[in-house]
Amino acid sequence: MTFHPKMAYDATFHKSARTLEDEGPPFVYTPENRARFEEIVKRYPPDRRRSAVLPALYLAQDQAGYITANAIRYVAGLLSITPADVEDVVSFYTMFHTKPVGTFVVQVCRTLSCALNGAERVTESLTAKLGIKPGETDRSGTFTLVEVECLGACDRAPVVMVNDAWHERLTPEDAPRLVDDLRARGEAAVSGCHHVIEQRKP
Repeated sequence: MTFHPKMAYDATFHKSARTLEDEGPPFVYTPENRARFEEIVKRYPPDRRRSAVLPALYLAQDQAGYITANAIRYVAGLLSITPADVEDVVSFYTMFHTKPVGTFVVQVCRTLSCALNGAERVTESLTAKLGIKPGETDRSGTFTLVEVECLGACDRAPVVMVNDAWHERLTPEDAPRLVDDLRARGEAAVSGCHHVIEQRKP
């Protein structure tokens, strides 16, 4: 007699659902981006080239629009690290896209300060205006809607980031107007500060 539970001998094992990024077309930096990359790498000791992975990926994403498997392999080769090392970075940070996105990536912060100030309703308003759900891109390829964690502007909640620029204190009522303004004026419609990444295209 035993008090141990009977083991099922037909047990199945967990299979990872992880999928690889889109292969994409062959990827190499343009001459201009390769020159920018070489300037960036000079900031790090030769044995710390891998530390340039974030700006290297930004350059790749700016050039191709999103990060493909071929871009991952290319960046890995330049930095003398494995593609898995680069993929780990891409999969960790939400600012890297692994599929095509719209001209405007509208990211709604949903962390505590923004949530308490109505971020969920902002998302609902944007969803109704654009006709898409978070994680989707509209048919015109103009807007991608994403929910993200803290954007670091809690005192100006609810915050929406459009590409690399903040729009502060966005209300559900004003969200449709922001969409219309973006269509008409581009990022000039955004109220907050713009992140300046010096290695990006001017």
